[in-house]
Amino acid sequence: AEMSQGHISVVLLGATGDLAKKYLWQGLFQLYMDQVSSGHSFTFHGAALTALEPGQRLMFDVLKKLACPPDESPNRCAVLKDQFLKLSQYHQLKTAENYTVLNREIETLLRQEGLKEAGRIFYFSVPPFAYTEIARHINSSCRPPPGAWLRVVLEKPFGHDLQSAQELAAELTSFFREEEMYRVDHYLGKQAVAHILPFRDQNRQFLDPIWNQHHVERVEIVLKETVDAKGRTSFYEQYGVIRDVLQNHLTEALMFLTMELPANVSRAEEVLQCKLQAFQSLRRLQKNSAVLGQYQAYTSQVCEELQKGPDYVSTTPTFAGVLIHSDSLRWEGVPFLLTSGKALDERVGFIRVLFKNRAYCTQSETLRDAGHSQCKAKQIIFYIGHGALNTPAVLVSRNLFRPVMPKGSWREAAGQSEQRIFGQPLSDYYVYHPVKERDAYSVLISNIYHGRKDFFITTENLLASWGFWTPLLDSISHQPLRLYPGGVENQHILDFEMVSGEVGFTMAEPVELLKQMPSDYRTVQSKFRQSPLVSAWPEDLISQLASDIEKTASRTVAHSGQFHLALSGGSSPVVLFQRLARHHYAFPWKHTHIWLVDERCVPLTDMESNFLSLHNHLLQSVRVPYFNIHPMPVHLNQRLCVEEDRGTELYAKEIMALVANASFDLVLLGVGADGHTASLFPQSENGLEGAQIVVLTESPVKPHQRMSLSLPLINKARQVFVLVLGKGKHDITTLLSRVGHQPRKWPISGVSPSSGQLVWYVDYEALLG
Repeated sequence: AEMSQGHISVVLLGATGDLAKKYLWQGLFQLYMDQVSSGHSFTFHGAALTALEPGQRLMFDVLKKLACPPDESPNRCAVLKDQFLKLSQYHQLKTAENYTVLNREIETLLRQEGLKEAGRIFYFSVPPFAYTEIARHINSSCRPPPGAWLRVVLEKPFGHDLQSAQELAAELTSFFREEEMYRVDHYLGKQAVAHILPFRDQNRQFLDPIWNQHHVERVEIVLKETVDAKGRTSFYEQYGVIRDVLQNHLTEALMFLTMELPANVSRAEEVLQCKLQAFQSLRRLQKNSAVLGQYQAYTSQVCEELQKGPDYVSTTPTFAGVLIHSDSLRWEGVPFLLTSGKALDERVGFIRVLFKNRAYCTQSETLRDAGHSQCKAKQIIFYIGHGALNTPAVLVSRNLFRPVMPKGSWREAAGQSEQRIFGQPLSDYYVYHPVKERDAYSVLISNIYHGRKDFFITTENLLASWGFWTPLLDSISHQPLRLYPGGVENQHILDFEMVSGEVGFTMAEPVELLKQMPSDYRTVQSKFRQSPLVSAWPEDLISQLASDIEKTASRTVAHSGQFHLALSGGSSPVVLFQRLARHHYAFPWKHTHIWLVDERCVPLTDMESNFLSLHNHLLQSVRVPYFNIHPMPVHLNQRLCVEEDRGTELYAKEIMALVANASFDLVLLGVGADGHTASLFPQSENGLEGAQIVVLTESPVKPHQRMSLSLPLINKARQVFVLVLGKGKHDITTLLSRVGHQPRKWPISGVSPSSGQLVWYVDYEALLG
C-alpha cells in the first residue's frame, strides 16, 4: 500500500450495525490516524439499507464517540477526529442503481480533487445471506478502474457446514478473485495469537528440540465467557458453540501450533501450504471426541425470543470440550484440547503448551531457587486477554528458556506481582506484554490496508476447516447435552477427562439436571428371530459387543491356543473396531487370526477397501502378528477379481489349511437395508447355497464386484454376531422380525449356524425406530 500513492475509498456496509458501532469505525479511525501522513488520501463511505437521513443520523452518532489512544495529544486528536468526520459520508445501498451512483460519486470526487485511485476496500458487516447480491452489484458497477486494487472484507460465519461453505465460496468466486477476498477471523488480530508464528520462528534454536511428541504433554486452547446467549439466541440456535468459536478461532490457533514452520513465516502462500498440510494430518473426529453442555436457562431464553412452544427442547450446545489428535510425526499421541462455552465462571482466553517433566528433585522446594527448579511445571502460554492478567501476554517458564522477543513491539514485565497463573507465581515465568495494546479489528484493518493476506482465511483454508469439523457436527446433532446452572455454580459439572483417545465428563450428571427420557420406549424383548437379542443405545451396545468378543476370544485361546475371527466391512463395524483398539488391552491379539467376511474388488489401498478400513481403525493400533492377518486376494496379476485368477479358491484353501473344520470361532455380520449380509445380495447367483465356500458376487451399488464368504461357510461358525445400528435399519429390522427362512429374498434370514450360536446386537433406533 505504501508503494503506490493515491486515493483509497473505504466502504463499510452495515455501517449502523452492532459490529460497526463497537469495533469497525474505531478501527477505521485508527487506520486514518496511523496513515494520515503516508501520502495516501482517504474517504470513508458508511452504507446500509436505512434511508439517507435516519442512516446519516445513526452513523454520525457513532462517529462522534470515537476515541484516540491514551498516548495521542488531545489537540492532535481533536484535529484528526474533525478531519475524519469530514471525510466520512453515508449512503443508502439497496438497489443496483445505488451502487452505480456510489461509483459515480467516487469518480467525480477524484476528478475534482485531481487524485488517482489506488484502491477500494468494501467491508461486509452484514449477514452472509446478503453477500451474493452485494458481490454481484460491486462486481458489475462498483469496481475501481484498471490499475487500482479491490479488497473485499467478509465477516464470519462463512457457511454452516462443508456443503454450505462450498456453495458460498463458489458464488463469491464468480464475482471476486481469491486475492481480492479477505475473510476476517478477528482472533488472528489478537496480539497473543498473531505472535505464535513469529515466536516459533524467532525461538527456533530453543523450540526445535522440544516442539514435538517426545516433550509436549498436552496443549490447551481455551476461550471462556461469563455472558450467555441472551439476545443472540436466533444466531445461536443456528450455529452453536462449535460453529461460533471452535471451527474458526480455536482451529486457527491450533494450526499455528501444529503446522510445520515455513522457511519464511511472513509469506502468506507458504503459511497457507503448511496450514493445509497440518489439516490433512488431523485425525478424523468421532462422536466420542467431544463433550457437550448447555446452560440451564438457554431453552427458556430460546422459547421467549423465538416464540417456541412450551414443549420445545433445544439441542444446541453452549459448551464444548473437544479432543483432537494429529497423526503427523511431530505430534502423534499429543492431546490437543479445544474448549469454549457461555455462562462459565470467568472470561479468559489462552493457549497453553504444557511440557513433560522428567525431573525428580531430591532437595525440598524451600531450599531451591524457584526460578530454575527443574521440578516445576514447564509451559509456554499465549495469554489472549481478560482473566487474571487482563492483558495480552506471552509467558515462558523460567526453567525452559529465556525467549527472544521483538523489542519494538513486546516488553518484559517489570516487578512481578504475587499473582498465580496455572498454579505458579508469576515470578516463575518470563512475562512479556505488547508495548502498545491494540484492538484486534484495528490490527486486521491495518493488515487489509497493507494487503497482508497471512492474517486472513483463504477459500482452501476455510474448506479444509469445515471438512474437518462437519463429520463431528453431523454425528452430535442429536447427542444429549449436559445441563449446567451457569457461572461459579457449575462447580465440577463440566470437568472432563481423556481416556484412550476419547473424552468424557468426570462426574456423573446430577440427577436434578438430567433431561427426561422419552416415555414411549417400550420394554425390549430378549429374543429376535428365535435367537438371543442384546439391545441398548449405540455406545452401550458397542461396549457390550466388544466385551463379548473379547470374552469369546480369551475363552477360545485358553481352550485351543488360537482364535479365528472373521470381520465384515461397511460403516457399522468402524465404531466397534475403534472400541476394541482403544479399550481392550487384554484382548489375546497375539493368538488371533483376522479374516475378512467380504471385500470390495478394489486395490487394498483404495478408500472403498474393507481391509483398508479395518487397518485404519483397528489393525494399526493392535499387535496382531503380521502372518495372522488374512486379507481377501481380490487383486492378483495386476487385475481385480478375475475368475481365472482363482482368488476365491486361494482364500478357500487358506481357510481349509488354517481353520479347523473350516469353522470360524466367531463371524461378525451386518445387515443392509435390502436384507443383504456379507456381500451376499438378494437373488445372488452365488454363495447362498452349494459347496463353494468363497464366492464372487455382484452388488447393486458401486463398486459392483465383491468377494464374500458363502452362507454355508458362515453357518459352520461356532458363533455368529449380527450388528445392526441406526434408524435407517428400522424397516429391515421390523421386516426380519416377521419373515421366516428366505435367503433368496433376504440373505440375512438364511444365517442359522448348524451347531453354533447366533446373537443379534441391535440398537434402539434400529429396533424401535
